[in-house]
Amino acid sequence: LEITESALMDDPALAQAHLDELAGLGIKLSIDDYGVGQASLAYLKSMPVDELKLDRSFITAITESPRNAAIVESTIMLSHALGLSVVAEGVETPAELRWLREHGCDIAQGYGIGRPMTAAQFGEWLADFAARTTA
Repeated sequence: LEITESALMDDPALAQAHLDELAGLGIKLSIDDYGVGQASLAYLKSMPVDELKLDRSFITAITESPRNAAIVESTIMLSHALGLSVVAEGVETPAELRWLREHGCDIAQGYGIGRPMTAAQFGEWLADFAARTTA
């Protein structure tokens, strides 16, 4: 279940209670758009989340922006130290994907990987992807 970072900050105590309840039911939780809201590390360590989704604003031009690179690299390291997986949103270029792989990002999503598609289109895309990556 994805929850935006800004939604968590509307009422942190209430959010904590709801997230604890959802986690107790075995539901995996993800914070979406991480980095653009006001969540502090204190909230991050206390909320029962499994995954952080980095906002695309940090991924854009990651190979040209030392600031973006530093933020993303440190967030990946911190997340992994806390046992969280990391998703990079808005990956649009092979260079961005390569950088993220080299720095241990767990999952990447964006138009550089695939645009929205039907189930049939996904089957074709997956077969093509498998052929490219196993050759």
